[in-house]
Amino acid sequence: MVIVTGANGFIASTYIWELNQKGITDIIAVDSVGLEVRNLLTKRKYSQFLLHDQIWSFLKNPDVIQKVQWVVHMGACSSTTETNWEFLKENNLVYTQKLFQWCAEHKKGFIYASSAATYGAGENGFDDQTNPEILKPLNLYGESKVQFDRWALVQKQTPPNWYGLKFFNVFGPREDHKNEMSSVAFKAFHQIQKTGQLKLFKSYNSNYKDGEQLRDFVYVKDVTRWMYELTQKKPVNGIYNMGFGKARSWLDLARSVFSALGKPEKIEWIEVPENIRNQYQYFTEAKMEKWLGQKLSPPQWDLEKAVKDYVQNSLLPINPEL
Repeated sequence: MVIVTGANGFIASTYIWELNQKGITDIIAVDSVGLEVRNLLTKRKYSQFLLHDQIWSFLKNPDVIQKVQWVVHMGACSSTTETNWEFLKENNLVYTQKLFQWCAEHKKGFIYASSAATYGAGENGFDDQTNPEILKPLNLYGESKVQFDRWALVQKQTPPNWYGLKFFNVFGPREDHKNEMSSVAFKAFHQIQKTGQLKLFKSYNSNYKDGEQLRDFVYVKDVTRWMYELTQKKPVNGIYNMGFGKARSWLDLARSVFSALGKPEKIEWIEVPENIRNQYQYFTEAKMEKWLGQKLSPPQWDLEKAVKDYVQNSLLPINPEL
């Protein structure tokens, strides 16, 4: 049995798809968003759906304690603009601590979502071997994630296998519910389809021309494959980056979407909103040496291949594959 939280969300629902491809269906899906609000699990096979506050009584069941092998905790408030610290603390820190402690007590594997937002402006690099004590996130969301990373690394009693995953710019199928937090690949597809052009932020940094701001874009199919790989290979416990390992520009992304749609490139440059201008990152690139050093697999989806797959197999079809 595998418990997956955030199951009615982007990465976790894709992870359940990944498990289903491997023939695994004994899955407990958990989320704070009920299936009557949205249902990203319509094409998934799982045993039971629980709301996030129902999990604690569920975990007291002796049969559950015996059967569970992994808790994969993707549930969290992922808004980088959330300003309610008590809400973030309860949902992203305390909730995760309780799951970690349950897995430690009952000797179950534990995977949780950290975030590349923990790296802040990147002044200390993007290396998953950096002590999180020195990291300075730019927002409260990143702060909630780095506080858990710090806490986990000093615990004396831990799950037998545990991994914190620092997701970089993940994109792919089933992210449309994320609204403003959805990827630029998703937004670009809809803008181009509707208007024939794409709006991209201007650069306010003299080191980067407009559109040459750099991000580590990683396809969700690589991410969920890696998550499953962790449960099979069980490398050294700790925190791992989830990125492609090579930064690409917004223009690279834009051109990939135009190309996948077979449409001419047309870009309008717009101002970065003032409320995020001081938090804007001009470069992110995951250091993947720790991951590869554990003999774990490299990414399989480069930007162009991933965008083409996303657009042509998920965004354009009436009945997408995922």
